[in-house]
Amino acid sequence: MGRSKLEKFSAIAERENVIQDGDELYGQLSGKWKSEFFENNNPIILEVGCGRGEYTVGMARLHQDKNYIGTDIKGARIWKGSSMAVEEELDNVAFLRIFIEQIEEHFAVHEVDEIWITFPDPRPKDRDIKRRLTSPRFLDMYSRIVKPGGIVHLKTDNQGLYDYTLEVLQERNAENLIYTSNLYNSDLQEHTMGIYTTYEKRYLADGIPIKYLQFRVN
Repeated sequence: MGRSKLEKFSAIAERENVIQDGDELYGQLSGKWKSEFFENNNPIILEVGCGRGEYTVGMARLHQDKNYIGTDIKGARIWKGSSMAVEEELDNVAFLRIFIEQIEEHFAVHEVDEIWITFPDPRPKDRDIKRRLTSPRFLDMYSRIVKPGGIVHLKTDNQGLYDYTLEVLQERNAENLIYTSNLYNSDLQEHTMGIYTTYEKRYLADGIPIKYLQFRVN
């Protein structure tokens, strides 16, 4: 493990905006994020697989009347987003270091208002279907922690993941399903708030269209 990663791990261990295994609050915030962590009653927006946290922080900049939580297992990635939030003095941002499979251990039923999934690993191999963040397994998890009618969003560069997700949602009769295979050549851009991740900019520079869909949790 390189020195840089060790330094990042050490830094996030001291950050108040990062919750991870070993912290006093780890595993203690289910149903209490508003009262015990953010100390307000604002809506909770969750980004699963947040990576560097660029989307989480970007949304928090635009909407300081909402609480944003980015989840990922990679501490070195979370370090970037948590650093940006600290530098910009954003107190409506938190990062939770967990495997996504653990998500129901950390959020109560209907505690979350909205979910974002931005550029997840597409898991293209058939043996990894259950690991796709839009598989029925994960959609069921989201439906339990998101309030009734809450919105879930997906942004991806991957055509296979987009097609798979759309098929799954149509089979499930997802409500208010809207989608496009070319976000920046559609009238759905307003839903993504003009936020671009580093990888997204690279995809666009390479001429890869960005796919987007959203639906309401049944």
